[in-house]
Amino acid sequence: MKKRQIVVITLLALVILLPLISWTVWYFKDSKPFNILIVDKTVLYTKVQEHVSLNWILKHEKYVKRSNKQFYDPQTDYFGLFPDDLGGYSIKDFNHYSNEQLDSLADAQDMLYYTDLYGMYVAEWYDAYPHVAPPNWNFLPPTERSRHIYGRLTEKELRVLKRIKDQKKLIITEFNIMALPTHTKERREFEETFNIKWSTWVGRYFSVLDTNKKNELPIWLKRNYIQQYGDWPFTKSGIAFVRSDDKVVILENETDLRYEVPLMKVEKPEYLKKYGILAEMKYPFWFEIDSIYAPNVAISSYHVYTNQRGDSLLRVNRIPKVFPAVVKAEGNYPFFYFAGDFCDNPIGMNGVQMAKIEWLSSFTYTSHAQERLSFFWEYYQPLTTTIINDYYEKKGGRRER
Repeated sequence: MKKRQIVVITLLALVILLPLISWTVWYFKDSKPFNILIVDKTVLYTKVQEHVSLNWILKHEKYVKRSNKQFYDPQTDYFGLFPDDLGGYSIKDFNHYSNEQLDSLADAQDMLYYTDLYGMYVAEWYDAYPHVAPPNWNFLPPTERSRHIYGRLTEKELRVLKRIKDQKKLIITEFNIMALPTHTKERREFEETFNIKWSTWVGRYFSVLDTNKKNELPIWLKRNYIQQYGDWPFTKSGIAFVRSDDKVVILENETDLRYEVPLMKVEKPEYLKKYGILAEMKYPFWFEIDSIYAPNVAISSYHVYTNQRGDSLLRVNRIPKVFPAVVKAEGNYPFFYFAGDFCDNPIGMNGVQMAKIEWLSSFTYTSHAQERLSFFWEYYQPLTTTIINDYYEKKGGRRER
């Protein structure tokens, strides 16, 4: 047999056998009984994009429910909004729980993760399901403001948070939990409980600011900017900052920015090794600007790279160029806060049952500024996996076949 034929046959055998080997390694890993309370109120379709990233990690690491040793189902094992993909929905939350029931719920958990409490609005819902809109509905774009259907942090969800914090169990929360539509009372209570304060600013990178081209820019954002400044001169990419009182600041690429997208940078070298994350990672989605206080520290921070003109815009509006991205409490309770829409990534459950599938992740995304798959594979997945696994090991987690 010719040498070339041997090489081809060997490569084909590897292509066939490697996935099987990878699956076999995953299959024979021990499962990890672990109760996790997940809350997601921003669910438009049953593909549950806003929290499926977490479920990918849970199944890949073989975390199972203590009660029946089954894997967590991303479509059913959470609290929040449950669409049926036909235009209807149901709600399962803490609203009808008594204080005793809330305490029992918290006591049964090993960990809590509030992924996205922003919720749902009428325009977005009717855009996805136009057949359920009332006959007189004046169809608005999904990026336009409309009546709020469901969402925000509630007093009952705060009670569960505090109970789990007092028991020193793992808590992970993320944007959006403090920002609108959460009410001021609950926001301040959350801030005081976890030593973090929202500045009332949120922001996002947009790959296209030219409204004559297809883009994801909210219509209300442009309208508010024109009301404040008179026109909309932007044609490139850039970063939009929005304050809770509708104040808008736009930094345009090249005009105001030296680098078009915010970068997340790790504060200390030891975090690179511990969490397996990159020293520098672009973040092209929604984020918020917070201040943190002891015992919190920033594992990584957002950096906005501006030129002289951009510096002036930020300074006049009291917007910092560097602010926390991943927050960790170094006190006597395990708490992490992700100051962005971290769990919302464009992935499914593909490859979840294959060991070391992350080694092939670089083949799944491009280098474009707006792509978000790299954030999952290079940042969210290793960070969140390490956080949960470390906590599980410290609590003496018992593995089961």
